[in-house]
Amino acid sequence: MSAGKQPSEAARKMRAKAEELEQAAQHATDRAERQRLTEEAVRLRQKIEQEDGPESATMDPM
Repeated sequence: MSAGKQPSEAARKMRAKAEELEQAAQHATDRAERQRLTEEAVRLRQKIEQEDGPESATMDPM
């Protein structure tokens, strides 16, 4: 496996985690918890974008 594949795999995993966080935020009943989960998802997407470019942070809309 080439070194070029590793960032893409890491980005894929972070995208999946961001999606999980967003889903959890949508189902959270506590406003503070919802905000925390949403902010964490945004931070993950920003990190992906910084590391692998804007296209890698794109997620499919629900």
